[in-house]
Amino acid sequence: MKHLLLAVSAGAVIAACANVETTDVAEDAVETATAEIEETVEEVTEVVEASAPELCLDAGPQTPRDISSVVGLNTVAFPKAPPSTSMNLCNIHTHTNAEHKGPGFNVFVDASDNGGYACNETADLTAEELAPAAGAYTGVVPGQTIEVHWVHTTCDAAPGEGLGACVPEGCTDPLLRVEAQTFLVVNDENALDFTEMAAVVEEKGGFYQAGMIPADTGTPVTFPGSTTGPSYTQAVCSPAQVTWNVRPMCAKLDINSLHKWASEGNVFNETASHGVRQLVTATELHSPIQ
Repeated sequence: MKHLLLAVSAGAVIAACANVETTDVAEDAVETATAEIEETVEEVTEVVEASAPELCLDAGPQTPRDISSVVGLNTVAFPKAPPSTSMNLCNIHTHTNAEHKGPGFNVFVDASDNGGYACNETADLTAEELAPAAGAYTGVVPGQTIEVHWVHTTCDAAPGEGLGACVPEGCTDPLLRVEAQTFLVVNDENALDFTEMAAVVEEKGGFYQAGMIPADTGTPVTFPGSTTGPSYTQAVCSPAQVTWNVRPMCAKLDINSLHKWASEGNVFNETASHGVRQLVTATELHSPIQ
């Protein structure tokens, strides 16, 4: 905007110089136009500075991020959560599209609450994979990407609705871990079955665990961060402290299994895919990835 206004004002100077008959008049016109330019620049600068949101630097490291970059300037530290196998699964939910950006999902969708990133193979899907498939799970259709979060807690907690299930009353200073996997949703019963992955295995090794989390989509990238969702931005940060484990590649997921998971009921009361928090790009809000 500043450059546009400068160009307009500069045009006024040129016009003034081109239409004067004496040098004195021309000099007066130039001085007037120059003063107008300086005044305009000051006004634009004030507007830009007033409208630019400040980074919430008093918070800890934020999520989501580009997991291909290890750069981070946020030095707020907190204990790393144990492996998920030594924690209780407390919640499962999905986001449309991927909140993180990674090697296998770096196609930018848009900057809306349902924007984020899509799997790289999206454009290569067949007509059969893209066939409509209505059902009980809303907020996602074949051809879209979702990011699934398996949330774990060190609290003595059972799986339940929302992130509140991860921090039940009486549990202080819990450690949280999110296992994240991005999927390309297709209408194909031969693709992965979400009901298997979202099944709750009670007291496996003494902890509530997920039925299955993909292990063939690349080595997960682990880093400290926060909770996500569209209510947070780079100016409004999440205060939660979360250890993330984000897998770098996509996998195909059958949408019919999502519909089945919703229609049969699940302990998490999930029937729709959630919105996304836009990518955190300020390195001041990133933790360094070791």
